Amino acid sequence: MSVVRVERVYKDYQLGEQTVQALHDITWSIEPGVFLAISGPSGSGKTTLLNLIGCIDKPTRGKIFINEEDISEKTPNELADLRAHSIGFIFQTFNLFPVLTAAENVEYPLLRRADISPEERKQRVAYFLDIVGLGKFAGHRPNQLSGGQRQRVAIARALAIKPSIVLADEPTANLDKATGREILSLMKQINRYLKTTFIFSTHDQKVIDRADRLVQMEDGYITAFGVRNEGERTWNLARIRTLPESDEE
Repeated sequence: MSVVRVERVYKDYQLGEQTVQALHDITWSIEPGVFLAISGPSGSGKTTLLNLIGCIDKPTRGKIFINEEDISEKTPNELADLRAHSIGFIFQTFNLFPVLTAAENVEYPLLRRADISPEERKQRVAYFLDIVGLGKFAGHRPNQLSGGQRQRVAIARALAIKPSIVLADEPTANLDKATGREILSLMKQINRYLKTTFIFSTHDQKVIDRADRLVQMEDGYITAFGVRNEGERTWNLARIRTLPESDEE
């Protein structure tokens, strides 16, 4: 069983009279519990693919399955409900509400969940703030926290819904190197402990170095898949497409 399955997906955008093809014929599946990096230059389609997996956008053609459920024809409300139950998000800019405390930020995505009681919300907030090492900072607002602490709050918020998938778009981009490594170590520990699937869109070699699966993208195509050789820093990389050299100088 795959946690994500993408079948013959294309994504086009209209810019004025011009059609821009952001993704071309993407077929791919992701098994549960992986720590996966999608890498590639700016404009390669990484974030577009992440947004499609996260049900933030819809493909122009093709199908996407989350936990073997076809999401291609779901309504916006159905997609919002799926995100609320199954998909956590971590952003490079943290995206915390400045007027809310750390605890309130973590609780926020739980408020739309009628299946979670106020008492359970409270328990989840305390539990996941403790997991990220911020139990003592529950009452602090974002401007009272460091960048690394804010990203830890964002991680706790993503985990609070108990998702099967966490999507992270350049989560270390606004952190210094040491803090970035610390955050990556934390996410790796959570991946191993909770068996949550992490999918990163990244330029950061530190993220790639911690991943156990790798997808390389260029110009809207997946060009290679990689599996880390067990116990090593090297990759077993299968190249599936070589793009032609550009004629531009």
